[in-house]
Amino acid sequence: MALTASKRIVCFGEVLLRLAAPGRELMLQSPRLDVTVAGAEANVAVALAHFGHDARVVSVLPDNALGHAALGELRRHSVDTRGVVWGAGRMGLYFLSQGAVRRPSEVLYDRADSAFARSPSLAKVELGEADWFHVSGVTPALNRSAADAAIAAARAAHERRVPVSFDGNYRSKLWESWRDQAPAILRQLFEQANIVFGDDRDIGLVLGQRFDHASAEERRARAAAAAFQAFPQLTRIASTTRVSHSVDAQDYGAVMFTRAGTHQLPAVSLSGIVDRVGTGDAFAAGVIHGLLTGESDEAALKFGLAAACLKHSIPGDFFTLGVDDVRAAMTDEGLDVKR
Repeated sequence: MALTASKRIVCFGEVLLRLAAPGRELMLQSPRLDVTVAGAEANVAVALAHFGHDARVVSVLPDNALGHAALGELRRHSVDTRGVVWGAGRMGLYFLSQGAVRRPSEVLYDRADSAFARSPSLAKVELGEADWFHVSGVTPALNRSAADAAIAAARAAHERRVPVSFDGNYRSKLWESWRDQAPAILRQLFEQANIVFGDDRDIGLVLGQRFDHASAEERRARAAAAAFQAFPQLTRIASTTRVSHSVDAQDYGAVMFTRAGTHQLPAVSLSGIVDRVGTGDAFAAGVIHGLLTGESDEAALKFGLAAACLKHSIPGDFFTLGVDDVRAAMTDEGLDVKR
């Protein structure tokens, strides 16, 4: 792994277990599930740790075998877990059946009454000498306590002038019981963020606007302009673009809007996709890495896109490759056999 100027990134959110049907099977088609550790903010922290940074997860886990196993897995990937505390409750779960051909992947959440859901405020967000704070929209969707904790943590970072990134990550299934409150809650996180990972749908939800323009490019551009007008502290909006030909064949690109202009990357054709879950988190981690190490906006976006493309080849939620692997994927040498 190439040496980088290590930065400290604090990621706040729930650590989950992912229970996936093996291969491309339907859920419980055979009596077995593959278990891995997951969670949007944990995914970002793991990727950043592999990029050579001091990445800390702040969360609450149950004091049982599942919680200890999840903590151990984070440590195995060199994530700082000193911000993880033990709490009453169960382990948060999600179930995944991978799609195939024309059948999309499907996710089922089972997070009610988890240790994090019961007491998210137990996890004190100690920023210390943090260079960055990251949170996603998955966390506040859990319940009011989780929403309040996420907003308070983001506000504390903003007040200390620690850059804040927020990944919209709107998941309708998670907001079902209180969907009408999502716009107001997510808006409070937009108000603290310096960079938002999201598109016109995320911005439209928060602003209560519809961007019904003919092309996706125009919808994203109009939404970005509206967000910059509504949120004066916001400096960047980045998102991936995806055109799906089938579950296994997709065109994947990226765009970043700044107050000075737009950086649009051409789509990369991906075929034989192994796992697309966690690709957005790999993208966010790649962009954060680029910005923290002094790359230009366009270079950071290219690194993020390359990391996200590589994540499509890795089973599980975590991105576990290093900077050199991502750099190689950005050149024609990326497909050479490593000997």
